Amino acid sequence: MKRMAGLSALALIISSTSGCGWIWGPEGYFRDRGSDYLQAQQTAPMQLPPDVRTAKRLDPLLPIPRNVADDNVKGEYEVPRPQPLSAIADASDYTLQKSGDSRWVMAQRPPAEVWPVAVQFFQDNGFRLDQQRPQTGEFTTTWQRSDELSEAVAKRLSSAGVATDSETRVRVRIEPGVQRNTSEVYVVSAERPAGSTADVAFTNRSVNTGLDAALVDDMLASMSRTAEKGGSVSLLAARDFDTPSRVSLSEDGSGNPVLNLGADLDRAWSSVGRALEQGEWRVEDINRSLGLYYINLAEKAEKKNDEPGFFGKLFGSKPAKEEIEARAERYQVRLSKVGDNVQVTVEKNINTVAPADVARKVLGAIQDNLG
Repeated sequence: MKRMAGLSALALIISSTSGCGWIWGPEGYFRDRGSDYLQAQQTAPMQLPPDVRTAKRLDPLLPIPRNVADDNVKGEYEVPRPQPLSAIADASDYTLQKSGDSRWVMAQRPPAEVWPVAVQFFQDNGFRLDQQRPQTGEFTTTWQRSDELSEAVAKRLSSAGVATDSETRVRVRIEPGVQRNTSEVYVVSAERPAGSTADVAFTNRSVNTGLDAALVDDMLASMSRTAEKGGSVSLLAARDFDTPSRVSLSEDGSGNPVLNLGADLDRAWSSVGRALEQGEWRVEDINRSLGLYYINLAEKAEKKNDEPGFFGKLFGSKPAKEEIEARAERYQVRLSKVGDNVQVTVEKNINTVAPADVARKVLGAIQDNLG
């Protein structure tokens, strides 16, 4: 009891003298020692006794750097506050990307939203559309002379060395970006003499890099202005952009159900993901590098706006984690590249395929939702 009283008295004394400099001040016992290194002095190197003939070289463990901006600063140093992230918040949804001579537009929007904006830019500048393929994210323009296009584009053609008696056409390709809900927009032009009927094919790399770069710059400026005003969405592109051209449900050599998609892996991944989200199950996790979607057939899909009502909040309750784990029916949907197609299979785990009836149910639902 006496010991407790003594400790209480000591605590009272310390708290009553908390304003004293000898405890908390710059020279106090509990002072901040964060700036003590500024008072450090360099001493002479260690000297060995003269009778030592051979010795290992001794290098300083903590040498003072020679590129210190100012070693005469005294007092405490106040670390500056980090800059706010306003620059990131104010960044445009459309940015210019470069790699060598190639230039393209990176859009922080899905292809369905980028499609109408790109089309509108070329139509506003006098280009006439020739072919539109939303399912592959690509459209081309017809062969046109510079006097048929807008004055701004005509000047771009002249600056890029395109003759006035030549015809030009453009191919625009909108691809899904590496990150979800992003897009990459590429522009490639082709040129031929006016009046020619030759079908000049587009190349994968720019032939007239100056013209393609100028069109990309102008398209970027137009897209940014459109984003400020509020863009639109192409329902055609949203429905058909990443929809595989061919979808068939079959069986492999062991009799396991397999869904075959006529698409590249990126578009197949996007379309299967959207189809799974429409199913009567919950997508619990994904692994893009392994091509896996993890689903739980025992749980319904989560809906963002599916909030319980008044009585649901009053009397209802969410199931416990133990209850969810007890009734879980987890499977994984795997996408594999096979030749020019993608195969979709259902597995219980990495070593076990799912029962045929379960796999057929999941793959059938994916096939129906792809339409």
